[in-house]
Amino acid sequence: MARVPRPAAVPSPPRLPKQLDRTPAGDLHGQDRCVEVELTDVGFSDHRTDGLRLDTIKLTRVDLSGSHLQRVRVIDADLTDCNLANLDARGADASRVAIARSRLTGIELRDGSLADLTITGCRVDLASFGSCRLARVTFDECLMTESTFIDAELDAVRFHDCDLTRADFRGARLRRCEFRRTDLSQLEGVADLRGAAIDWPTIVGLAGVWAGALGIAVLDDDQTSP
Repeated sequence: MARVPRPAAVPSPPRLPKQLDRTPAGDLHGQDRCVEVELTDVGFSDHRTDGLRLDTIKLTRVDLSGSHLQRVRVIDADLTDCNLANLDARGADASRVAIARSRLTGIELRDGSLADLTITGCRVDLASFGSCRLARVTFDECLMTESTFIDAELDAVRFHDCDLTRADFRGARLRRCEFRRTDLSQLEGVADLRGAAIDWPTIVGLAGVWAGALGIAVLDDDQTSP
């Protein structure tokens, strides 16, 4: 039996003041900073901005779907009921961010750096975390089918009550990571989960996947050798 690793570190929450400026921020296009604001029911879909900085913000029901915010930097942010579907945020740098009840289907975070991030009750299916660096990140009760972590570095990343069916971890490097009550059916790159801690029911459910990865054929109970 492998040595039990230390528990994964818990992400630090956003550092937000009790009140933020609720003045509408206007169009994000062409801006390089959005600082200390609270936005509600605002749409910024299909926008293109490079190098935007979002610092100390609270977003509720904000639509950023289909936008191109490459190299965006997000620090101390709380997002609730937002639409980030198909957001292109390649090279993003995010720290102390909480996202709840939001849609992140198809989000592109390749080559990004994510630290102290908590994602709760969200759709994160078809998302790309390829070559991403994730540290102290928690996914809680998230639908993450067919998401990819190819060549990503995961340190203290926790997946709790998530659906990672057909997710891809090929080439990923894991350290102090946890998988609890999480569906890993048809996972790609199961051998690259080395360094993770997985609860026993999930391990039992993965027996067929482990066997396939090791090239072990599974016999029926009534099957005998010729």
